[in-house]
Amino acid sequence: MSSTFALSDDDAAKMLYCETHNGGTNVNFQMKQYVFKSRSDGSQIINIGKTWEKILLAARAIAAIENPADVVVVSGRPYAQRALLKFAAHTGATPIFGRFTPGTFTNQAQKNFKEPRLLVISDPRIDHQAVTEASYGNIPVISFVSTDSPMKFVDIGIPCNNK
Repeated sequence: MSSTFALSDDDAAKMLYCETHNGGTNVNFQMKQYVFKSRSDGSQIINIGKTWEKILLAARAIAAIENPADVVVVSGRPYAQRALLKFAAHTGATPIFGRFTPGTFTNQAQKNFKEPRLLVISDPRIDHQAVTEASYGNIPVISFVSTDSPMKFVDIGIPCNNK
């Protein structure tokens, strides 16, 4: 990896300041590899080096899509909507916020039907309908996942505090 993409001290400090490394008390078996250690109160600490690696992988996947409008960002949680809306505005991605209408990716007769090439979500537990529909259409999913998040149908999980 070139020094341009290496985790700098400044980036690590920003991730620590934003409490990206704080996980929940429960650990999904697929997330154990991203846990650095457990605190005495039972909460988990996420390895920010592995978080950085997954961010770079997600960036490569997003950059590989020719038409940015084919990337759909979905957030059912209000706290993530502002960040994903800014991401969509800067990259040209298609945002879906609030309640995800079932059938958006699978029902062609629906008015809001979309056929994305990539799906970015804020929480697989909240946005499970979008993840399930993406699996029916073989659409890759990038998700921000905490230590207790389900990883079913998530292709690139970025381990971080998503609550």
